[in-house]
Amino acid sequence: MAATVARTWEPNTIAQRAAAAATENLWVTAAYLIGSMIGVVAVLSLLGMVLIYVERKVAARFQCRLGPTRVGPFGLLQTLADTLKLVFKEDFVPEMADKFLHMLAPFLALLVPVVLLALLPYSPSMQVADLNIGILFVTAIGGFGVMGILIAGWASNNKWSMIGAMRAGAQIISYELSATLALLVVVLFSGTMSLSGIVQSQQDGWWIWRGHAAGFCAFMLYLIASTAELNRTPFDIPEGESELTAGFHTEYSGLRFAFFFLAEFINMFTVSALTATLFLGGWMPFHIGDWAALNSQMDLIPPIIWFGAKTSAVIFIIMWFRWTFPRLRVDQLMHLEWKILLPIGFANLLLASIIVLINAYPFPLELPQ
Repeated sequence: MAATVARTWEPNTIAQRAAAAATENLWVTAAYLIGSMIGVVAVLSLLGMVLIYVERKVAARFQCRLGPTRVGPFGLLQTLADTLKLVFKEDFVPEMADKFLHMLAPFLALLVPVVLLALLPYSPSMQVADLNIGILFVTAIGGFGVMGILIAGWASNNKWSMIGAMRAGAQIISYELSATLALLVVVLFSGTMSLSGIVQSQQDGWWIWRGHAAGFCAFMLYLIASTAELNRTPFDIPEGESELTAGFHTEYSGLRFAFFFLAEFINMFTVSALTATLFLGGWMPFHIGDWAALNSQMDLIPPIIWFGAKTSAVIFIIMWFRWTFPRLRVDQLMHLEWKILLPIGFANLLLASIIVLINAYPFPLELPQ
């Protein structure tokens, strides 16, 4: 009787297929590029409406309400109705505002999640491009997102907007340190900065459990720091409506306000997808070392289903945070980062280095002779 063997996955990105077709037919290459851009835009639009609807339903359940029920079956068209309202709403720019920067800021805020959508590995064959410095690129482009918020606050010529933008800048830059330390743990474990490479390195087990306490601690650090970078409750002081009206986007309305709103939800998706990719195996099925029988059964579930289920679970946890914890004060927020999370992040990085040095994984890596 033949032994059961787990499947081996070989990623093939759209950029690789386009490059391979370039030598034979440039039209095929162009079709790949145009198709990938249309796909990213479609995912952007669909995700925004779906996540807003889901958040409303989740919030309603936490507050013993029903949520949207009146527009369309089960309230499914409520988000579409809200989108149409924002599109046709008056687009107002304050008289004393810097008009060019005021109009530019929402596009900058939305640019970062759109770029990250193209880099995420949704399945072995569903990724626009895979960079060998993927983690470095994600960290760099993620930090760029705060520019849209700072420009929005400054260009609005409103003290509440400016205070909100400064709070957001201080918060995002501070928590970026802990998020980066958590990312370095995964780079140590996997030995690569490529996102597809990190997924493949979890062939024998996801880093959240295979990396011992260091893997789980890095997961928690990244989840908390990323939630703070999203400016969502309990880290929503940049938009604290009871103090700052709406923070950095107080002076925005219509379509440009919708861009900020959409950027928040797409950012939540990209953070959740990155968390799933780095610590939960991404599209990789649940494997345990050399347990070939179990691994082969897990391989029957398509990778895109695994990716969607893990990302959805992380999104639910982030929504759970929002509707459970109260908002932190500024001093509490900074105390949490600089006196608690950052020291833990450095200690965890040291522990991860020791694990990698002595190859102390549950299923040790095969080192080159």
